Amino acid sequence: MAQFFSIHPENPQPRLIKQAVAIIRQGGVIVYPTDSCYALGCPIGDKDAMNRIREIRGVDDRHNFTLVCRDLAEIAHYAKVDNRQYRLLKANTPGSYTFILQATREVPRRLQHPKRNTIGLRVPGHPVVAALLEELGEPMLSSSLILPGDELPLTDPHDIRERLERRVDLILDGGPCGVETTTVIDLTEDAPVLVRAGKGDIGPFGFTL
Repeated sequence: MAQFFSIHPENPQPRLIKQAVAIIRQGGVIVYPTDSCYALGCPIGDKDAMNRIREIRGVDDRHNFTLVCRDLAEIAHYAKVDNRQYRLLKANTPGSYTFILQATREVPRRLQHPKRNTIGLRVPGHPVVAALLEELGEPMLSSSLILPGDELPLTDPHDIRERLERRVDLILDGGPCGVETTTVIDLTEDAPVLVRAGKGDIGPFGFTL
């Protein structure tokens, strides 16, 4: 049975953050709010927790996870970032974007794209995520909370509880979230490539819809 914490979306209670991080460190799978939609998170190095998220999502081992990072410095630890990429990242983080970059050796091979050795990274602009990552001291492995058969992410914490309370270890109720996933931008080419249009504005990268 999952624990259920009602957490303030703008001023998250430190006591609840510490308890949440303790659950993550023990290999727990959590549901947490972001600046786009609710997401599933687990420790970066826990293969069993990662496989639990795959089962919840109904995806196979080709599913790409995202590393949710505190800041640009943490991104640069897990991805190779040149000056051009850095300027784009600095101008657009934190925000509702996932950026695809070349992975460094710090990223476990099972998390990288099998052929391109890339990884998706993001710095969300949400106080709850910022507090979690600061207390955790490293990135979280993350995936949008879209269940099999659903087209949109779950947005109501009580619906999430009803459907997932026996499959996750913690649900952080930060109030309703949106239903738009992140905008995914591939920065590994000479010019940015739009992989998926989502909540993040595509204009800064030279795209229009």
